[in-house]
Amino acid sequence: MLQPLQVLEQVKARLRETIGTLPLGSETGYASLILELPHGLFAAPDIPGPRFHFANNHRGELRAGYGVAGEWQAEGAQRLEILRGAARAVIADWQQSDPDETGFTGFGMLGFAASPQPAKTADGGDLPNAMFWLPELALCSQGSQGALILTSRTAVEQDWLLKHWETWLDRVVPLLDLPALDPLTPAHMEPGDSAPGLEAWRELVLSALDEIDEERFEKVVVCRRLRLRGHRRFDLTRLNAALSYLFPSCEVVNIRRHANSFVAATPERLFTQKRDRIEADAIAGTACRAEDSEVDAQITADLQICEKNLREHRVVAEAVSEALSHCCRHLEPPDGPRIMQLNNAQHLWSLVRGELKPGVDVFELAERLHPTPATNGQPRRAAQTWLGEHEPFERGWYTGAAGIVEPDLTGELWVLLRCARIQDRVAELYAGAGIVAGSDPLSEWQETEHKLAAMSTALQFA
Repeated sequence: MLQPLQVLEQVKARLRETIGTLPLGSETGYASLILELPHGLFAAPDIPGPRFHFANNHRGELRAGYGVAGEWQAEGAQRLEILRGAARAVIADWQQSDPDETGFTGFGMLGFAASPQPAKTADGGDLPNAMFWLPELALCSQGSQGALILTSRTAVEQDWLLKHWETWLDRVVPLLDLPALDPLTPAHMEPGDSAPGLEAWRELVLSALDEIDEERFEKVVVCRRLRLRGHRRFDLTRLNAALSYLFPSCEVVNIRRHANSFVAATPERLFTQKRDRIEADAIAGTACRAEDSEVDAQITADLQICEKNLREHRVVAEAVSEALSHCCRHLEPPDGPRIMQLNNAQHLWSLVRGELKPGVDVFELAERLHPTPATNGQPRRAAQTWLGEHEPFERGWYTGAAGIVEPDLTGELWVLLRCARIQDRVAELYAGAGIVAGSDPLSEWQETEHKLAAMSTALQFA
């Protein structure tokens, strides 16, 4: 196997050989140069500055981006339409050069907060309400194949760009083959405040149940925020590794634009679009896991016949199907519910698949599908209004969505669940529970405890 410095020199040499294939000098547009790496990647290094990271252990996939070649932000009811216009302008003049014939392309990241409305409280370390982001340097890995992707505006001189990109390679490539960090000894964390606390949670759930009894909505998802303080600065590289190990079927997401890092290990896709095919998850109905296999099997069996959980799941599956029916020329009935088992929880899960009408892209799909009743409620508008009036904190990007956008404006977005906002030694964790007729406040609190444990367990090893 090549040593890191050998890989660096090899990639630099290939950059010098191929940079001339890019159409530089144009006043408008972007260009991406894709360079093959000797092998696939299992992790992406954490270096200072803006970065994003999406990895799925089971699928053997990793996408990461560093720096900002281009960025567009929006907020308000038209935020996704505004970003769609920006993305269309980009792809109209985005040149791709793949001299090693890897089959990979440059890509962007789309992400947005739970609510389109501007935040009431400003925090310079937070992410914007919604953003479409092209990284300067990106890593892409699928199985045993990996590539490094460099992206720039075309209105630059070749000599300047070569030096600029070589600086990026010096920062990133030597870190790609470093041995995995050993897990740290589990550290105790000091719990801070929970918003809401248990009694306020009970009142919130009972208030929601009153609204359901009055038939103002059928379901609403209420959330908690828990602050934890560690005895050491959280190591984001170790945290990503711990989350990938503990939850290999989940998408591990890590986004940093300024001071804070937003981290998630989410089991729920909003959708995957490949050409004209769409596949979306409907996940709702949750039970815990047990160490004893017989007890665990009984919990699973009870979840499959629990009237309350089946009703909650049906609301979500029907809403996803209804949303997709408006942009699909063929839509299959929901496939499920089946059981999705994670280390700390299990869920009822259905797949919804369809064939899209021409011209449908990730921005339209995100607009139609987000928020699903799995994170908001049903009907959507009534649940959003009630949550805006009663939830004791702003969610930010928790229960928003983020993912990868390809140059043809297809891609994959993930619902941002099992989340934490991290800065230095402080982490704010988020979790929620779906309230329907028959919900019990204490049981729903316990469900959020199980969900919070996903991130708090991983943080102990970071």
